Amino acid sequence: MKITEIECKSALSSSSLPGLTYSLNPYRGCQHNCAYCYVPNVLRIPRSEWGGFVETRKNIPSILAKELKKKKPGVVGISTVTDPYQPIEKKYNLTRYCLEQLLIHDFPIHIQTKSNLVLRDLDLISKFSDVEVMFSIGTLNDSERKIVEPFTSSIEERLTAMKTFSKAGIKTTVFFGPIYPTIKLDDIPGIIDTFTSHGAKEMMVDKFNLKPGIFENIKRQYPTHYHLINDDVHYDRIFEEITMFCHKKNVKAISAF
Repeated sequence: MKITEIECKSALSSSSLPGLTYSLNPYRGCQHNCAYCYVPNVLRIPRSEWGGFVETRKNIPSILAKELKKKKPGVVGISTVTDPYQPIEKKYNLTRYCLEQLLIHDFPIHIQTKSNLVLRDLDLISKFSDVEVMFSIGTLNDSERKIVEPFTSSIEERLTAMKTFSKAGIKTTVFFGPIYPTIKLDDIPGIIDTFTSHGAKEMMVDKFNLKPGIFENIKRQYPTHYHLINDDVHYDRIFEEITMFCHKKNVKAISAF
């Protein structure tokens, strides 16, 4: 893993994602190395290099502090093209330092992660007046998770972290996606029960975003199921099932298809 310290010229970027005003990415690159990640295509990084480097924006907290004095308040998405709580965060603390600056101005924040390291910052996150913590979980099968998301926190660790945040009174949601191709309709009730019992108040559901290179990765890892990732009928049925069971649990389901 190549770690490089760089300096950035800006911290907050305008975001076109639903519900977000700004995006904040303390790192460029991600150690999680998920096989289905769309970011290499967005940032025009060779897929062969993705997961092998991280650039740490070492001055981003100070740049953010200056920008927050001038920016109009709006929801800050942390992060949109990297995981703010990937392992390198344990050393650099850039996400935490940025949270400290955001808290001074009490900007609304939306955190998305696959890591239970977010628990470290519960003390800060709980002080925001408007906050949401979203956990990305595409399967409950941790054996499969290890193949496709090799360096992420385990599914159980994420669920436990979500439950902790929920008990602390913080809005917790699940990004259920990309839905693994091995998931069947019969699995949905148990998955919804698991998410809701661990505090999920809302679910965003997504299928595989088939940017170049992703289909090939999944085909290698799921040779008997890969055809499902490009089957819109299959995903529509999955979402219908999710919607039905979420309604029973009084949980909002949103399609990101």
